Parts: sequence; structure tokens; C-alpha cells
Amino acid sequence: MHTAEHILNQVMTRFYNCGRCFNAHIERKKSKCDYRFDHPLSSLERSEIESRVNDVITADLQVTESYVPRSEADKHYNIEKLPDDAGDTIRIIKIGNYDACACIGEHVKSTAEIGSFRITSTSYEDGVLRIRFKLS
Repeated sequence: MHTAEHILNQVMTRFYNCGRCFNAHIERKKSKCDYRFDHPLSSLERSEIESRVNDVITADLQVTESYVPRSEADKHYNIEKLPDDAGDTIRIIKIGNYDACACIGEHVKSTAEIGSFRITSTSYEDGVLRIRFKLS
């Protein structure tokens, strides 16, 4: 689920220029991500996001981890959401050449292990787009 969140975040960043989610709740069965956004998603946009996330999943990209000093991570990655006690060495998760970000969550070894991504619902209020999703 964490790896799917990374892919969704990169899709939203690349195609909607809204940046990564500012709030997320990732669970095993269902998850949600909140984005600063300027409109509710149309059904076409929702389908396009699902399609793009699933394209990355089926590309069977390798998921790797590396560790970098906090000072380097701060220059190249957004580390604002890491807990204060994350330490002086930061774990970076890379999904092929598609995405790289700091994360403490559990991840698959390859995107092909994720399964199918499906948006279950979306909502929009006061400039916040919430995307709820499941994997199957």
C-alpha cells in the first residue's frame, strides 16, 4: 500500500502539478491521500489517474532503498512528514526511475507485487481533494 501511495503521489505531481499529498492515512485494506487542488475530479480524470498508476504497477519496476545523511536528504527530498526522531540517516525509497522519496513504511520489491489500484471514491472541499483507494 505504501508503494502504491508513492506512485499515486508521483502521478498527481507529474500530471496535475499539485505536489505530493500533504496528509495520508495508509492501511492494509484501504487508504486515502489529501492534495491541495483547485477542483473536484471528473470521472475522466479519475479514470486517467487509475490508468496511469496501474501502468506504473504493471511496468514491474524495481523498488529499492538507500540511506543518505539527513543534510543530503533535506536538499533533494521533502522530509517534512518524517517523524522528529527519524535520525541523522534517512531512508529513501526509489521506484525505478519513476519516484524517489523519504519513507519509513514497508514496501514491495517490485511494483508487479502491488496488484491492481482502484480509486474507491473522491471528495473535494475547501481546496482539498481526497482520493480513497484500494488494491486488489
